[in-house]
Amino acid sequence: MRIWGHQIWGPYGFYDAFSEEYQWYPQRYLAIDQGPIAIMIENHRSALLWELFMQNSDVQSGLKRLGFATPHLRD
Repeated sequence: MRIWGHQIWGPYGFYDAFSEEYQWYPQRYLAIDQGPIAIMIENHRSALLWELFMQNSDVQSGLKRLGFATPHLRD
């Protein structure tokens, strides 16, 4: 933020893209429904985010309190 300042940040947050190499700084935002797309792609690809979420102790205790159990896998 300190380096690029208002070139990459506007009143509503970060702009959707920029290129320092080509001095390209469009002033438009990524739509709120498009922001999670990269996260969903990575989660589909590696399940990293799901695994991290499920390791959280608050999530584990909440699932237990709701009656969820680990499914038994069949051979």
